[in-house]
Amino acid sequence: MFANTKAFSGFGVPDLDQAERFYGETLGIDVAREGDQLLILKLAGGDRPTLAYLKPDFEPATYTMLNFEVDDVEAAVDALVARGVEFQRYEGSGQDEKGIMRGQGPDIAWFTDPAGNIISVLKTS
Repeated sequence: MFANTKAFSGFGVPDLDQAERFYGETLGIDVAREGDQLLILKLAGGDRPTLAYLKPDFEPATYTMLNFEVDDVEAAVDALVARGVEFQRYEGSGQDEKGIMRGQGPDIAWFTDPAGNIISVLKTS
C-alpha cells in the first residue's frame, strides 16, 4: 500500500526557536521555518525532510531518534564538541574518553538536542 509513497519523519520539541538555532547553527543543517509550529530539517540535500514540531507537553524519548552517518566518528565528535555539544555517556557501553563506543557494532557516539532528543553520529562501514 505504501511501498511507493514518500515518507518522512517528525519529532516534537518544546521550543522551536531553540531547535532552529541548534539544528541550523550548531549542526549546520539547512532548516526552514513554517509559521510558529513547524521546522523542516532539509536532510540529504532536502531529499529527506524531517519535521520538528512544537509540542508544549513534550517529553524526550529514551531512544536514539536521529542518526547521522559520518565518515569519521572521532572527527565528527571533535567538531561538535568545538561547537559546544556535550556527548552522552551510558554506563556499561564501553565508550572511550570522547564518548565513542567502538567494536560493538558501528562506531557511534550520542548527544542530545536542547530538548533532550537523543541523536547519534555513527560510521556504518
